[in-house]
Amino acid sequence: MGAYILRRLLLVIPTLFGIMVINFALTQFVPGGPIEQILAQLEGEGDVFQSISGSGGDAGIDTNAGGDSSYQGARGLPPDFIEDLERQFGFDKPPVVRFFNMMWDYMRFDFGESYFRSVSVRDLVLEKMPVSITLGLWSTLLAYIVSIPLGIRKAVKDGSRFDTWTSAVIIVAYAIPGFLFAILLLVLFAGGSYWQIFPLRGLTSDNFSELSAFGKILDYLWHITLPVIAITISSFATLTLLTKNSFLDELGKQYVITAKAKGLADRRVFYGHVFRNAMLIVIAGFPSLFIGVFFGGSIIIETIFSLDGLGRLGFEAAVARDYPVIFGTLFFFGLLGLLVNILSDLMYVLVDPRIDFDSRET
Repeated sequence: MGAYILRRLLLVIPTLFGIMVINFALTQFVPGGPIEQILAQLEGEGDVFQSISGSGGDAGIDTNAGGDSSYQGARGLPPDFIEDLERQFGFDKPPVVRFFNMMWDYMRFDFGESYFRSVSVRDLVLEKMPVSITLGLWSTLLAYIVSIPLGIRKAVKDGSRFDTWTSAVIIVAYAIPGFLFAILLLVLFAGGSYWQIFPLRGLTSDNFSELSAFGKILDYLWHITLPVIAITISSFATLTLLTKNSFLDELGKQYVITAKAKGLADRRVFYGHVFRNAMLIVIAGFPSLFIGVFFGGSIIIETIFSLDGLGRLGFEAAVARDYPVIFGTLFFFGLLGLLVNILSDLMYVLVDPRIDFDSRET
């Protein structure tokens, strides 16, 4: 097992490097970099995208910040000022040099400072992380709490009316877009047109610091109920059907037939043998599912419920071309995602010690 983990850890380096190379290269062809954003604002032209579209797309934009005055929106600004901006943002160096300097800093977990917020990327991520952890953790737990018992029940009652109508319900829930369901929840339960049961926005109330410990817990749960339900609704179908199919597959295997033939009670066969084997794939997938929700904690859901999380941070950084935030978070979460994939494999061994990854061919 140790050799397998070592191989996987060594593969993290070239994989992460490849991710960064591809994304860095793509940004070199995207118009409207940080310099363009600043120049457009200084010229009073508003958003840089308006400047680009207003020129018919042939403004001669230098996305690599080469140092000349061909920037759209730079007509009334002196070249020395533009060159100073390039040096300040590091665009006076060739892209290859900038990339390797960036990777050297990232290897030391120095993610730099946001171009437009004057805050370090690390502090920005730590500031937004509680919202994303809340959405990721609670939505994953809710999905498992509901989907696993439901999937087991559907496997036991396969083909029954219960199986049929629950399948219809979860498929309909899967088909409803998360943002549309979030709006429906707001209209029904957050004072839209019917009941004012849950708060409209935020993760805590304005008087949160004045509440008792128990009051803070209740206030926190009160605020996260609707966004967690909205972001979890589509994951019920996948996890429920995965659980059901896993149990059906195990129930049809020869060892189950043999155990029943020996006179073992159905309950003992199910929970003593089938349960552990069937739950292997479900439990082992927990880290990946959590990270998936954590990473993509729906930008739209965060916007609808006014939650300032990593989803909105990433979107705003992409719009503003805030490269330190974009690449810093990409490196950190890319590394985290790759390590979680290794953790998922370790979960397989933890659930079923019979699995031996060292015997696999590489």
